[in-house]
Amino acid sequence: MKRAFYKGRFIFMPLACATFLSLISYAVMLLWNWLIPGIFGYSIITFWQAMGLFILSKLLFGFGRGGGRCGPFGGGGAPWMKRKMEEKLRNMTPEERERFKQKMQERCGNHPFAQKWKNWTEEAKTPEH
Repeated sequence: MKRAFYKGRFIFMPLACATFLSLISYAVMLLWNWLIPGIFGYSIITFWQAMGLFILSKLLFGFGRGGGRCGPFGGGGAPWMKRKMEEKLRNMTPEERERFKQKMQERCGNHPFAQKWKNWTEEAKTPEH
């Protein structure tokens, strides 16, 4: 069963990406043609121009989530990931915890979310009631 899934995803993923890109491009085209000519007086755009505009905006402004991704919770994350990380920290020895803090300091430096994981590692030292 797993093997069939892996073979199918090589067909499914490109189709899903193409479908997603087409839907987003169509939405960009509709929004542009609805708003921009009336507000700024620019001309309407085609589907392919909308796709190019979308790709250009992704290249200029990024593909991933916004916000900080530093530390265990930097970008938010799923609750199960948070619980897993809390359990991992709770089971660390003080030496391992210190090495973890050093790695995070090297990775994040003075990132705004760095304080979040510092507080979190301190909370992990205290056992849950």
